[in-house]
Amino acid sequence: MSFEGKWVLDKSENFDEYMKEVGVGLITRTAAAHLKVNLEIKKEGDKWIFLQTSTFKNSTLEFKLGEEFEETTADGRKFKAKIEMVDGKLVHTQTPIKVCFSYCRTKFRRWKRNTLRCLRS
Repeated sequence: MSFEGKWVLDKSENFDEYMKEVGVGLITRTAAAHLKVNLEIKKEGDKWIFLQTSTFKNSTLEFKLGEEFEETTADGRKFKAKIEMVDGKLVHTQTPIKVCFSYCRTKFRRWKRNTLRCLRS
């Protein structure tokens, strides 16, 4: 199954609740809710490259499936992250390096072929 190509985020579930929980302020949450996010996924050998562009900030992730890497989010938070293929889905798990909110939560993103949805739990 190929995930390579250009994607447009069409739906985001529980994102506002997640942002509240990790301490993102109202103004930033409101802006994030209206972002148009584009994602280009490339694969070079065993390295994956995610190029994310939006009206807020652009970012690039380079990683190998199943290997932990350090990730900095658009708002500057740092995570240990891992992206794995699970049941035909790319599952992105983030664990905070420095806990800056009341308790630790792990964020999951799931990408399914033919549908780009960001589910956060």
